[in-house]
Amino acid sequence: MPKPGSRQQVYTLVVEVGRSDGDDLPAKATGGGLMLFSTGVDEAEAVREAVNVLKQAGLAPLDVTGYGTLAEREAEGHEIGQDERNLMDRALAENAVIIAQMTPYYD
Repeated sequence: MPKPGSRQQVYTLVVEVGRSDGDDLPAKATGGGLMLFSTGVDEAEAVREAVNVLKQAGLAPLDVTGYGTLAEREAEGHEIGQDERNLMDRALAENAVIIAQMTPYYD
């Protein structure tokens, strides 16, 4: 779990990625979209952390859309399953970026 008094929160982000050498996307894909959970004291920090991790993994982030914290998503009426909640808990406990889903894009 996070350190006592930690202000870290988990943010849900969707990141659009383009192609780059060694990105492990399918050969005919033109890019992809990733839904991920990233920790930060605010959404800006969570975005920076996610982009840095994706770049280190050889991906080319193009655009990031934030969907907020668990509480913000619940307030907007999003249905959040237990699997998603477990991944959010893991991201917080490990202070990590967790990729929940990757969808390749094709022309």
